[in-house]
Amino acid sequence: MSLKLEIHIKQRFDPFVLDVDLTSDRGGVTALFGPSGSGKTSVINAVAGLTIPDVAYIRLGDRVLSDTQAGVHIAPHERRLGYVFQDARLFPTKRVKDNLLYPMQFHNRPAELAPVVELLGLEHLLERYPRDLSGGEAQRVAIGRALMSAPDMLLMDEPLAALDQARREEILPYLDSLQRFSGMQILYVSHSMAEVARLADTIALMREGRVIRSGAADDILSDPGAVPEIGVREAGAVLKATVLEQDAGDGLSALAISQGRLLLPKVNASEGTPMRVRILASDIILSKDKPDGLSALNILPTTVSGIQDGTGPGVAVALRSGQDTLVARITRRSAQSLKLVEGTACYAVIKTVSVAPGNIAEKRHKEDH
Repeated sequence: MSLKLEIHIKQRFDPFVLDVDLTSDRGGVTALFGPSGSGKTSVINAVAGLTIPDVAYIRLGDRVLSDTQAGVHIAPHERRLGYVFQDARLFPTKRVKDNLLYPMQFHNRPAELAPVVELLGLEHLLERYPRDLSGGEAQRVAIGRALMSAPDMLLMDEPLAALDQARREEILPYLDSLQRFSGMQILYVSHSMAEVARLADTIALMREGRVIRSGAADDILSDPGAVPEIGVREAGAVLKATVLEQDAGDGLSALAISQGRLLLPKVNASEGTPMRVRILASDIILSKDKPDGLSALNILPTTVSGIQDGTGPGVAVALRSGQDTLVARITRRSAQSLKLVEGTACYAVIKTVSVAPGNIAEKRHKEDH
């Protein structure tokens, strides 16, 4: 069961002051996203108890972990938190099984080994030493070791940053399953929007030590006003979908969304499986009239719900499609030519092959929390 997380910290750094107020009672994965140096790791280290800010009040559920005003600072090993770092930090002289079992000597309520091993696909690795593991395998072991302490919350600081793209794609499905398995709150730090969009239930956008925007992931990702913080190349909304046909022909799958269906590259999920589909803003073309004779297979009726000017030649257009919101990035000239204003009806055209397999993932829907 996810516990409510409250973070209120202030710490002077050069060249900025870390000043963060963040509350997450939505459960699931809360992602801190921002460029390097924005204060993300400082926040997670304060939650872990590894640092003591000048001012801090950190509460998880009914337990106050830090309260500088009251003189409360729970020691890191007593906070009941699991921490996964950028590098695996495994004990090189211990086999995988012994690395996993290591936390049991410090906790009186350890997790069971078998479910953790099964969740992370570690069965064939148990007798290996860390030197014999790939980067992705080592990180899976590190996650397993953190879970074996039966923590109330899992802290993950850029857990995929040290991996190449192939290893990241290898480990992401395990992260997709992690919160469903554990049910706990996960505080996830990343500067990769692809990871955040795939995993997060709540997003806090950080810049120069402050949370400048936070909320439900669906709301943040579909907000054209957030595009400058997310980055124009990474901006895009996430749609809730359900698999209609795993094989709709020609290597495609059909997914149901609130305003019809999407044809996408084949997904490895059975019919009825809830999915999360990320559509990049730069992959959407807008048309006032319903297009005919196009190679693109996905044409969705939408209504403009907002327009945000950028600093360059582009604008971000928020689009309502049924119960979903999309974001399209087009030129200001195109927006003017189409006479787009709030309430304008238009069609969003999405090429099937523009949606990368990594942007299609199984995900519990919001009501499953």
